[in-house]
Amino acid sequence: MLAPMAVPARELQPCAAPPVGDDCRLSYIIAGAAFAALFSEWKILQRKDLGIAVIGSGRIGTLRAVMAAAHPAVKFLAVSDRDPQRAEKLAARVGAQLHTSDNLAAISHPDVNAVIVSTIELEHTLPIMQALELGKPVLVEKPLALDLAEADKLIAAVAKTRGDLRVGFSRRYKDRYLLAKEQIVQGRLGRITSAAARVYNSRSQALQTLKRLPENSSVSGLTYYIDVMNWLLAGNPAVEVFARGQGSVLKNTGYNTNDVTWAIVTFADGAVVNFGVCYALPQHYPSLGHAARVEVIGTEGVMILDDDHTDQLMYTNVGVPHVYIPDHTVNMVFLGSGTPGDWALGEFQGPVASESRAWLDYLSTGRACVLATPEDARRALEISLAIERSLKTGAAVKLPLTT
Repeated sequence: MLAPMAVPARELQPCAAPPVGDDCRLSYIIAGAAFAALFSEWKILQRKDLGIAVIGSGRIGTLRAVMAAAHPAVKFLAVSDRDPQRAEKLAARVGAQLHTSDNLAAISHPDVNAVIVSTIELEHTLPIMQALELGKPVLVEKPLALDLAEADKLIAAVAKTRGDLRVGFSRRYKDRYLLAKEQIVQGRLGRITSAAARVYNSRSQALQTLKRLPENSSVSGLTYYIDVMNWLLAGNPAVEVFARGQGSVLKNTGYNTNDVTWAIVTFADGAVVNFGVCYALPQHYPSLGHAARVEVIGTEGVMILDDDHTDQLMYTNVGVPHVYIPDHTVNMVFLGSGTPGDWALGEFQGPVASESRAWLDYLSTGRACVLATPEDARRALEISLAIERSLKTGAAVKLPLTT
């Protein structure tokens, strides 16, 4: 509880005459407004204690657990993984009170009141459903699901349980995209008429993903930027998708996926957005994650967001470890290019760190956050699936998709 406010002695002196009539009413209004402001501030500063279960102790689950362990509202932390040794190792690192290979045991623990699902994409649904049925808020890594039927099942579960589900599209918490959203909210670009977003990455990253998801599409890395564009063009749904792609580098490694995909997406008011993705750059390309560029054109302005990280270049004979790929180092590196963020002086910094803190603040204080809703995630998924369908058929695909 907040300590009582100190009041200067001069404010304790009696009035020469009590206020009457309109003066009296005005005094009550001023006093009431001051009390309301103080009470509002008191409510914000009151924190709800949190008990967090992190389901999945891999690379991103580890980052989520690190951020949860450091948050002042988190009083209990459980970690789970199908590999019990990995869960035990993470628990020792972050000081978790519980580690287990039983996801439900972590989710249903009485000291847990919120859940982070950081499993592989194919295993999202069950822990989300279990947490929602127990009335516990959930943060799940993108994508929400791999098909629309599964996404609709989860959205229906949120409605049935009156639950709280957010999806981790971490680009929303990268400073440049937050600033871009602010400019659009302030009306500085006018009506958005067109935009472009492209993301490049090394084939090393693609092969790491394909090892766990052999059928993974080249479009999966683009999903972050589809969500960004949907967010920037909020209230303006996509209505048509046309895509082209080609590949040889990744296909020569045995995976049936394109190296490059480009898509034109038309939105309801006629705005046109060009999306591009290539996860086939050379193995030791200096970027340790997304190398992106986003452009937005409106009737009153234009924004160009250079997210290639080429402004911070280092070469070292010692080598720099990749934030995502085990046993992978590069000699030349674009500093700050790790997709989730980067370690600096013992602290993890970047979009996943900011996103994790924002979600924990939201739960503990009620502070608003901009994490994607399941409906947002479904819209991004639908566009991704439409791109894949257009690649296969060679034709434009209308939205919403029909099964």
